[in-house]
Amino acid sequence: MSNQDEIRDFLITRRAKITPDRAGLPAYGRQRRVSGLRREEVALLAGISVEYYTRLERGNARGVSDDVLDGVSRALQLDEAEREHLRDLVRTANTERPARRTTAPQQVRPSVQRIVEAMAGIPAFVRNGRLDILYANPLAAALYSLQFSDPVQPPNSARFTFLDPRARTYFADWERAAHDVVAQLRGEAGRNPYDRTLSDLIGLLSTRSEEFRVLWASHDVRFHRTGTKRFHHPLVGDLTLAYEALELPADPGLTIVTYSAEPGSPSEQALRELARWSSTRARLASVGAENDV
Repeated sequence: MSNQDEIRDFLITRRAKITPDRAGLPAYGRQRRVSGLRREEVALLAGISVEYYTRLERGNARGVSDDVLDGVSRALQLDEAEREHLRDLVRTANTERPARRTTAPQQVRPSVQRIVEAMAGIPAFVRNGRLDILYANPLAAALYSLQFSDPVQPPNSARFTFLDPRARTYFADWERAAHDVVAQLRGEAGRNPYDRTLSDLIGLLSTRSEEFRVLWASHDVRFHRTGTKRFHHPLVGDLTLAYEALELPADPGLTIVTYSAEPGSPSEQALRELARWSSTRARLASVGAENDV
């Protein structure tokens, strides 16, 4: 899709979500054909002319000011992630379009690797904006063992979620996991619209998964900074883990993700069992390597 199409579809889908009642507007007037706001109502709430807003919604974002974007964001009641996504789309519209580029493989610096390894008691890994897992400590590799078994490397959470049938059982709430994945990829596409590797991933998922296509068309974006996830691991059973996503300012686009269990909970015990299994596997692999020498 072109950048104009992205702006148009994002604004239309956001406008459809806001009812006049939610926006504090009177419900009188001619019969409404849609439940969401009309363009003139968004323009009124944003403090701009209908013509200006119509031009923006059609994808013509050249020269649009921050004040206008703030007004439109307020009118459409955009959250932080949606505001940032709209700004990313407008920024792209106001810069010269470069050729699509294949992104070079990202490297995780040794000092970051040491930090991840030092978190021995909890799963921790480094991912990029495309949801590739670039580095993981042993416990994270054990938690995500199904993804790491994928012959296509590096492991990718989006590819696993939509193209690996085991994901339906692995994620206790697959629908929520799927929504989160698509919302993260949509945000990344707004930040890096000319990343060919990302475009190829989205094309693959769109071609092979009807569910991905439907969710992608919703244009939802979401930050994935903290929360809770539920897993059904094939070795240790059910786990409910809190996650934290810690961005690395020195490495734009890279994030450390950690999982932890409530102290004394069954999930904590399951993590300990998983750690023992991971340790045993590592020892056996080491012995095997020594025997091969």
